[in-house]
Amino acid sequence: MFRKVLVANRGEIAVRVVRALRELDITSIAVFSDVDRAAQHVRLADEAERVESYLNIDGILEAARKHGAEAVHPGYGFLSENAGFAAACEAAGIVFIGPSADSIRRLGSKTAARILAKQMNVPVVPGSEEPAAHLEHARELARQLGYPVLLKAAAGGGGKGMRRVDAEGELEAAIRDATSEAERAFHSSEVYIEKVIEQPRHIEIQIAGDFYGHLIHLGERECSVQRRHQKIIEECPSPLVAANPEMRAEMGEAALRIARAVGYHNLGTVEFLADGEGNFYFLEVNTRLQVEHPVTELVTGLDLVHLQLRIAAGEAIPFAQEDVEWRGWAMECRVCAEDPEQHFFPSPGKIEQLREPAGSGIRLDSGVYPGWTVPLEYDPLLAKLVAWAPDRMTAIRRMLRALDEYSIVGVETNLAFFIEILNDAQFREGRLDTRFVADFFSRRVVALEPSQEMELVAALAAAAHSGNEKRETRNEKRETSRWLSEGRSEMLR
Repeated sequence: MFRKVLVANRGEIAVRVVRALRELDITSIAVFSDVDRAAQHVRLADEAERVESYLNIDGILEAARKHGAEAVHPGYGFLSENAGFAAACEAAGIVFIGPSADSIRRLGSKTAARILAKQMNVPVVPGSEEPAAHLEHARELARQLGYPVLLKAAAGGGGKGMRRVDAEGELEAAIRDATSEAERAFHSSEVYIEKVIEQPRHIEIQIAGDFYGHLIHLGERECSVQRRHQKIIEECPSPLVAANPEMRAEMGEAALRIARAVGYHNLGTVEFLADGEGNFYFLEVNTRLQVEHPVTELVTGLDLVHLQLRIAAGEAIPFAQEDVEWRGWAMECRVCAEDPEQHFFPSPGKIEQLREPAGSGIRLDSGVYPGWTVPLEYDPLLAKLVAWAPDRMTAIRRMLRALDEYSIVGVETNLAFFIEILNDAQFREGRLDTRFVADFFSRRVVALEPSQEMELVAALAAAAHSGNEKRETRNEKRETSRWLSEGRSEMLR
């Protein structure tokens, strides 16, 4: 096992990895940018080093060499799916805790991964096999597929560079916006085109492989509840797949066929879209640890970061596919400094007060503390609140209890929004798709009676007034959200 590992990330995932390293008696080295000098992951790590940027490969490798790190854990985002970084680590004699640079290259290109999936007899969403070279090429491809279509970044995911196009007249502006966003996010402006699958569910399969050709899957996660194509609530198992055990086996085997084709090792996630009839289509591969990995951990009883470290150190996976069991139900809410009522606009600022939930079945992966300033420069994710229970409805109730106990003062958060979602009748019935959040906002407005609208306005005004300049409390708005959700649930039954 390693003696020293550098964590090339920030926020809650850096905290998560630092804690895993401590559990394995491995010295942790944090890196930090100027705005993160007082961040939680820096405070918890054994050693720390300033870098210009979390994307600066030379700076991170220099920090690793300076502190004698034998390996680098990239977390997610930043350089975690950068084949050049994985190769640079290898050239420097430092272990990259993830798949090989070759696997990242072969699976990191969305178009190349689609071609590979088809070769492995994995169904794919109808779409182009190459990026759109120019506007006329895009028009031709879109006409062949038929509108509506999706423009997607060839070099990355997370909703960056993604645009839905419902008619040819929208294509030119969508191409301009998508390529510009893709260039900023991935340093590649290439986009490809897929046919839109209406009301799809986003379901992903967790895979793991070692250096000895042993590949397994750890089941699925439902990630359909998204805002701006980014997940905000995840579950394990999926309500759809839990009702169809054969589907889990089929999706798991499809994911493993893709992984075997590139000699995959360490952790990864193969993502699919699924329709209501149980058909599924390959979407992409994320060659890293996922934000939502805790729900898989709670249901399988495995520590995925420990598993990553052991595989990277040359150990074999100590169990077989038939040994994997799924027990109970886990649900994760991504707690962000953002305002759902203002199109989820980020809300940087100082955390003045913090009360965190606890208790049976509750896990909180957090990267913040009272007095810390949430920076504008990075993703607004503050923490991941996870609830486990024997069944889905109990997990929902447990999550609601935890959300009620959770209080963050000083920045806007999506805590009250989650209370509304979890009280929604459609969510409780497991009727999910990737447009759930947009449809939820529409239903929330439609479901209100005029008198209720006035009550809501009055309640929110009272909450805003009591908050004054320092936003002293979010409880009034949260109570209003709960009242609204419960009232709407009654009307929708």
